[in-house]
Amino acid sequence: MIDTNTASTGNDLGRFKTLEQFIIERQESLPHSTGAFSRLLRDISVAAKIVNHDMRRAGLVDIYGNTGEINVQGEVQKKMDALAHKEFVRALKRGGECCLIGSEEHAEAIPIRTNGDSSGKYIVLLDPLDGSSNIEVNVSVGTIFSIYRLPEGATEATLEAALQPGVDQIGAGYVVYGSSTMLVYTTGHGVNGFTLDPSIGEFLLSHPNIRTPKTGKMYAINEGNYNSFERGLKKYIKWVQRKDEATGRPYKTRYIGSFVSDFHRNLLKGGIYIYPATESSPEGKLRLMYEANPMAFIVEQAGGVATDGRTPILRKKPRELHQRTPLYIGSAEMVRVAEEFLQGKRDLD
Repeated sequence: MIDTNTASTGNDLGRFKTLEQFIIERQESLPHSTGAFSRLLRDISVAAKIVNHDMRRAGLVDIYGNTGEINVQGEVQKKMDALAHKEFVRALKRGGECCLIGSEEHAEAIPIRTNGDSSGKYIVLLDPLDGSSNIEVNVSVGTIFSIYRLPEGATEATLEAALQPGVDQIGAGYVVYGSSTMLVYTTGHGVNGFTLDPSIGEFLLSHPNIRTPKTGKMYAINEGNYNSFERGLKKYIKWVQRKDEATGRPYKTRYIGSFVSDFHRNLLKGGIYIYPATESSPEGKLRLMYEANPMAFIVEQAGGVATDGRTPILRKKPRELHQRTPLYIGSAEMVRVAEEFLQGKRDLD
């Protein structure tokens, strides 16, 4: 990892690989990592740089606030939501490697055609700006993306082609726009993180081969909804709050309200993130295709676990593009204990 005690200078930048260099090096060793796939990742990183630039200027130009539109999720769309959606769609269209885009900010799947024909072979599903309600108070937000290959034998990119289970992903990642901007991704061969150096405009490999701790001391959940949690989850919350030196309890509550930020912290330090089913949201609130699947792919590649409380996230068969799901994700031991409470296999001692 980058030595945070030493500021980057022109003399020491050379010891870090750029994202593009890293992708090219890995290209020959990964069966699906063709030149086209590498270019697709480059297109995503370019869009992330543009969004990052806009984010840094959000307080100085008129991109705070709402557009006045209601998105497909029934939520008031923020100006930055719309801008991020536009930049990622534009970059993917220009790159030519993507045949279909699914965005949390768009009701329908977006087919990409060149000269009347679908030219790309990859499907990209994304949440252009996760946690956008926090923008105006300067809290970290992010982008989440998921990549699938167009199914073999498919003659055109359709919605049905995009409805693949998470286990079929060939790539996934997120960008966190915070005190520094990081892009973290996996292609099924480990997880690597890249920090954007604004002085040269490049993502540099700062966190190679990320492994998440098997357990941690933090849990992230909106406890304001406690009264509408299922019985097993209520018991789990009481369990994590009890003092027990052997397990390091009570755990600390750390809830930012921006999924990317909460996930990123837990990935590096250990912890569990929970967004459960509630009385008002019986299917959960997070989107399976845009949020849960890509993060599940990443966390499992880093040694963690992701489940809806009963079924592994990556094994869930999607029914629709904007499908929601409960989510328990993070350090393996912590998620397994939560599952035991949910499934009635464990009770308060």
